[in-house]
Amino acid sequence: MDEAPEFPRHVLDSLRQPLESGQVTVARSAGSVTFPARFILVLAANPCPCAQPQDQGESCHCSPTVRRRYLGRLSGPLLDRIDMKVTVARSSRRELLADRQFVESSRTVAQRVLLARERAAKRFAGTPWRTNAEIPSSSLHADYRPADAAMRPITSCLDSGTLSARGLDRVVRVAWTLADLAGKDRPDEDETSAALALWLGLTP
Repeated sequence: MDEAPEFPRHVLDSLRQPLESGQVTVARSAGSVTFPARFILVLAANPCPCAQPQDQGESCHCSPTVRRRYLGRLSGPLLDRIDMKVTVARSSRRELLADRQFVESSRTVAQRVLLARERAAKRFAGTPWRTNAEIPSSSLHADYRPADAAMRPITSCLDSGTLSARGLDRVVRVAWTLADLAGKDRPDEDETSAALALWLGLTP
């Protein structure tokens, strides 16, 4: 969803339950029907309505209140369900004109993802799940919780109230995915810290 804050807030918030359950229920006067609805949600947003840069000649004239109100259309409960929040800087002229032969190809990235998914599928052999996103919360914390040392950054944020219970689940799942991408048997503190930074939106 490009320019996500431009969508009505009730439309955005209607995505919360399908994101959580992987199902969507359509209710009408004659009854209701539930459909499978597991999907990947990608939201893109400018920092303000005018979408002009704030650091290049001060093109943007939106006040802090306007910017806060604009991004406030993305509700806390919705953002709580977003696994990764990344700030993308405006591309410089040097980046746009850089030699593309040094950039990873889509085929290379796809192969790395395939290997990671194979590691996850092997780990879940004998279970109903095939990906980290499918593990129910009870099993996630009973059978797939990272070691105590790896959990330190997460528990610190839980103690301070920075991380919600829902966010905890999402951070642990992403940590497992990062471990799969790195070819590790279990996530360590590097993966949990990186996953936490992604959930908090601290990764540039």
